[in-house]
Amino acid sequence: DDVDRAYFAVFDGHGGVDAANYSATHLHVNVGLHEEIVTNPAEALKCSFQKTDEMFLFKAKREKLRSGTTGVSALIVGNKLHIAWLGDSQVMLVQQGKAVTLMEPHKPERE
Repeated sequence: DDVDRAYFAVFDGHGGVDAANYSATHLHVNVGLHEEIVTNPAEALKCSFQKTDEMFLFKAKREKLRSGTTGVSALIVGNKLHIAWLGDSQVMLVQQGKAVTLMEPHKPERE
């Protein structure tokens, strides 16, 4: 279609790099192939995080891997910014020199 899109992501591995590398390799593919990427990018991001997690869990069980990762991704669709994250990774947007709160970070004490 004629809509410009850009995707960015950062993963922070815990207990090794396996989960972070796996996510960096597969999450964007899952997002791009999701059936709602055009009509509902936020849902595509959410479902793709879940799918990538399930895929890695299957691999981790099979290969006895013990790592995990936090992750944050940004998908720009036209003039809209969609953010998805897992764990305590955060996104910061600075607009005209001022921080704009985009998310409430995950913390152990938060429900």
